[in-house]
Amino acid sequence: MSVKTLEMNMLNYIDGVWTASQTGEVINSMNPANQSEIVGTIQRSSMEDLNAAIEAAKKALSKWKKVSPVKRGEFLHKAADLFEEKADEIAELATKEMGKAVKETKGEVLRGAAILRYYAQEGMRQMGEVLPSVNPDNMLYTKRVPVGVVGVIAPWNFPIAIPIWKIAPALIYGNTIIFKPAAETGLTGAKIAEVFEQAGLPAGVLNLVNGKGSVIGQGLVDHKDVNAITFTGSNEVGKQVASGAVVRGAKYQLEMGGKNPVIVLEDAALDHAVELTVMGAMKQTGQRCTATSRAYVHRLIYDEFKEKVLKKVQSLKIGNGLKEGTDMGPLASKAQMDTVLKYIEKGKEEGAVLLTGGNIPAGKAFTSGFYVEPTVFENVTRDMVIAREEIFGPVLCLIKVDSFEEAIEQANDTIYGLSASLFTSDLSKALTFVNEIDAGLIQINGETGGAEPQAPFGGMKASSSNSREQGQAAKEFFTSIKTVTMTPVCK
Repeated sequence: MSVKTLEMNMLNYIDGVWTASQTGEVINSMNPANQSEIVGTIQRSSMEDLNAAIEAAKKALSKWKKVSPVKRGEFLHKAADLFEEKADEIAELATKEMGKAVKETKGEVLRGAAILRYYAQEGMRQMGEVLPSVNPDNMLYTKRVPVGVVGVIAPWNFPIAIPIWKIAPALIYGNTIIFKPAAETGLTGAKIAEVFEQAGLPAGVLNLVNGKGSVIGQGLVDHKDVNAITFTGSNEVGKQVASGAVVRGAKYQLEMGGKNPVIVLEDAALDHAVELTVMGAMKQTGQRCTATSRAYVHRLIYDEFKEKVLKKVQSLKIGNGLKEGTDMGPLASKAQMDTVLKYIEKGKEEGAVLLTGGNIPAGKAFTSGFYVEPTVFENVTRDMVIAREEIFGPVLCLIKVDSFEEAIEQANDTIYGLSASLFTSDLSKALTFVNEIDAGLIQINGETGGAEPQAPFGGMKASSSNSREQGQAAKEFFTSIKTVTMTPVCK
């Protein structure tokens, strides 16, 4: 099998300089739509590289935190302009690295620009409050200050939006950063750093170090000079991040997995519910922590809902994410494809009925990539592995229920609590759902995915460390509070 010529060799970005790793080694970034194509290479960095980046961030912190937050916002506005100008270029690169349709990666770039503009404006909002004191002569107030050097550990499934929604608030609140992208999307991560460099961000404020998570990610968690870690990824790795941070007293923020339910009641607008359930399950090939995984459907409409879901799923166009009209691209890697296929086999072994999909698509065009058909099961019971574990692929479980109460009880029967949706026209049941469902992100007549920059993002139970990203909530993680009392003294 021939391998196409490398397109780019991306370096680390440390203290304002693009530099090769001290190991002299690189990692290939493969195109998941064509495993014979190497998109480019990233650095296989060492602890020496990471130490240099942390030292640069530590050195830059003393100046950066003194820059007016209004001025810091100007850098974010410039970066937003550049992301918009380069949207097509960055989207194409991200699609080549992780496979989802280019229309989705372009939307992600533009979403990143919107996030930057939101946080640029945060630089003009209050950073403390004046409080009453028992002594009327005292001035009692709080002041928010940066937490310090922040390690950003980002996933491959949203290689643009998630890093930016961590980097933007960290910067506006005066922190400096070491950014470690996922190895699968290291080239896209380097493009993000390049944009901030072109926006004029001072040297050392944002540093990029690519490499293995076991070296660079763990190194960030363990390093005494990294004051906070913000992580999005698997529950297994998230637990390691939390454990390492707690040992040395560092601040940490975790956003992890989901097993997200939708409930479809007999009074739902059925076509709307079908459209958004399928979209929620299959968009981005199911590789979203907020993807729809379980659909609890009232018995009275179950058969009609199932028929419509199957028709919609079977109409989806699978292909190279760069091709126009593609609804679903490949999975991000062979390991991810193998994991999804393993779960599908497990579902069949446990007695779930496979309604559609479940295989690698037929045809020569699909043999060179990491493709899996959109898959739907029914007769899924709550004790089955496919009903309990996050699959992170295009797999939807249909589950028949007799009542709204039964649906909520089963939907809550999971270790996760990220997102959940209800389809109904009954306002009373909608309000009950909001109160009773164990999830941090709730949709009424909407899909389980979706987030806006101004709204807090995060889950409950094992989906999160109970902190929140985006919106005003980001301030809680990226700043510390000083409480100040000023007492006038007469000489």
